[in-house]
Amino acid sequence: MAIMITDECINCGACEPECPNTAIYEGGVEWTWGGGTELTEVDFGDGTVVSGKAPQAPVSNEFYYIVSDKCTECMGFHEEPQCAAVCPVDCCVPDPEHVEDEEILLAKKAWLHAEA
Repeated sequence: MAIMITDECINCGACEPECPNTAIYEGGVEWTWGGGTELTEVDFGDGTVVSGKAPQAPVSNEFYYIVSDKCTECMGFHEEPQCAAVCPVDCCVPDPEHVEDEEILLAKKAWLHAEA
């Protein structure tokens, strides 16, 4: 499953530089699919194609947030999610809305980073 940041976040920013997929953003900041990945465009399979550079609406305006579609729980990079490892208030927790097994997380990593 993806990781989420709870509303207990103190906005310290310790988590953001630790994410190998650049899936963590400061509250109120727009995000992109391409940031920190190899994606130049995203095809949603329904005819919708979005540029990797196109700004996306923030998930939260109040505190740091994780884009679940870019989160791989650091699978393939580290043994544990680095955001959770460095969070001083333990607000980086598994997201029950985005449950994914290891195979899916590794496939997502390969997709994000254009691995063959």
